[in-house]
Amino acid sequence: MHPEVKKTMKKVSRIEQEKQTVRQMIHFYCRHKEGNKELCAACSELLEYALARLSKCPFGEEKKTCRLCKIHCYSPKMKERICEVMRYAGPRMMIYHPITALKHLWRELD
Repeated sequence: MHPEVKKTMKKVSRIEQEKQTVRQMIHFYCRHKEGNKELCAACSELLEYALARLSKCPFGEEKKTCRLCKIHCYSPKMKERICEVMRYAGPRMMIYHPITALKHLWRELD
């Protein structure tokens, strides 16, 4: 690989990958399940909450997926909402965002 290309390639952190995954799932849910063109207020609130939780994850780069985590940092209300989003968007991610879905599944095996 050309040295200039290597310089511009930056390894994305695990937390950033998780943020991207949750962002895609919430956007997908809001658009396809709820029929919104833009994120609705409830989905925006959930996204902000999820991103804040990921930013404060004590496991950092050693983090597993949230489903496998020993620490459940979501409030019961938000946990219920994110589970609903993931139940809907998760299986459909293989069709609409296959690379993201495969990376997420791979992290569960890590």
